[in-house]
Amino acid sequence: MTKFPHDQFAKEYLQELLSPLGAVETSKDVTAEVKEIDVFFQPTTVNSEYAQTLGLLGKIATTVAILEPFRNPVNADGIFSGMEKLLNSRAQLLRKALREEQRLESSQLPFLWILTPTASPNLLNSFGFRIPEESLCWERGVYFLSEALRVGLIAIHQLPRVKETMWLRILGRGRVQQEAITELTGLPVDNLLRINALELLYNLQANLQANLVNNPEREPEDQELVMAIAPLFQQQLQAARQAAQEQGRQEGRQQGIQEGRQEGRQEGRQEGLEQGLERGRREQQRLILENFLLVRFGKLDAQMSAFLSIASTLPATEFTVMLLGMSMLTVDESGRQQAVRLLGENVLRMRLNEEGDILSILVTNLLALPDQELVLFLEKLPQLSADELRGLLGQERG
Repeated sequence: MTKFPHDQFAKEYLQELLSPLGAVETSKDVTAEVKEIDVFFQPTTVNSEYAQTLGLLGKIATTVAILEPFRNPVNADGIFSGMEKLLNSRAQLLRKALREEQRLESSQLPFLWILTPTASPNLLNSFGFRIPEESLCWERGVYFLSEALRVGLIAIHQLPRVKETMWLRILGRGRVQQEAITELTGLPVDNLLRINALELLYNLQANLQANLVNNPEREPEDQELVMAIAPLFQQQLQAARQAAQEQGRQEGRQQGIQEGRQEGRQEGRQEGLEQGLERGRREQQRLILENFLLVRFGKLDAQMSAFLSIASTLPATEFTVMLLGMSMLTVDESGRQQAVRLLGENVLRMRLNEEGDILSILVTNLLALPDQELVLFLEKLPQLSADELRGLLGQERG
C-alpha cells in the first residue's frame, strides 16, 4: 500500500508508456538538497510509429525530459521546485560532459514538463507562460516559458478530447480522467498498451481501496474513481473469456477433425470442440488469475502458486465471483491471507457440498499443510472422493 496512490500510478504509468522509446527512471535523486525527479526520460531509440500512437505524450518524448505530474493543480512553489530539479539535473549533465571532454548541444539538455490538471490564468501570467505559435501544432492547453529555459506546462483539463491527448488525460482528475479511461477501454482488447494501462489502473484501484479502508473520509473523488475502475475489470474478464472460447473453438475443430477420422466426423467434432473449449477456458482463467494476483499483491507466494492450476478449473461464474471478492481485499498481508483462503474455499467447494464451520475447518487444515505437501495434495484432489477428502483433512463424517 502507498500513501500517495495517484503519484505512484502516474510514475508507473509514464514509465510503462515511455520505456519503448528510451530509458526511464522514476524517483531519480538530484544533488544539492536531495530532491527526487518524478520521471526522468532519455530517448534511446527512434520508433516514430509507437511515438505517434502516444499522441501528445509521444511528442514530448522526443528529447531528454523531466516529467513532474501533479494530482492537484500546481502552484507557484510546485513550479519553482520543478525548475530547481531541472537546473540541478542540467548542471549534473554539464559536469559529466566536462569530465568526459564532450560537448553537449542544447537539444541534449533536459526539458521540464509540468503535468497539472488545471492552471489558473494568474499563475500562468505570473511566470510568463505563453501559448505556442499555431504553426508548431501543439494542442490547446500546452504552454511554454522562454526557449532558453526549456520548461513546458500541460494543463490537462484544457486538452481537447481527441485520441492524441487520451494518454495524458488519464492523468487528469474527475470527469476528465473518467472520460479518458472510457476511451481507453474502447481500444481493441488485444492492444498491449490498453492491457498494461488497465493493469496499472487496477493497481491504483487496489491502493485507493486500501487507503479508503484506513481513512473513509478521503476525497469523494477517490471513491468515484474506484467505482469507475471496477466495471473495467469485469469487462476484461469477459474479453478474456471470449478469447478463450474462440481459442477453444479452434482447438476443438482441429481435434474434432482428427478424432472424427477414427470414430466418426460428427462425434469427433463435437467432442473435440467441447474439450478444446474447456482447455482454452482453463488456460485463460489460469493466466487471468496469475496476473491478477501479481498485480494485486506484488508477487506470488508458494501457496498462491499451488492453487493456480486447480482454481483455474472453476466454472466461469464462480471464477468471476472469486476474483471480484479478491478485488475488495486490502493490499497487505491480511489481504493476501484472505485471498489464499478464498482460493482454498472455492477449490474445496468443487469437491464438497459443505458450508459454514465444517468448510472453515477443512480450509484451515488445508492451508496448514507445508508448501510441498499442499502442492501434492492439490494435484491428487480431483481423484479423491468426498469422504477421502474429509478424512485426509481431519474431518471424518460421524
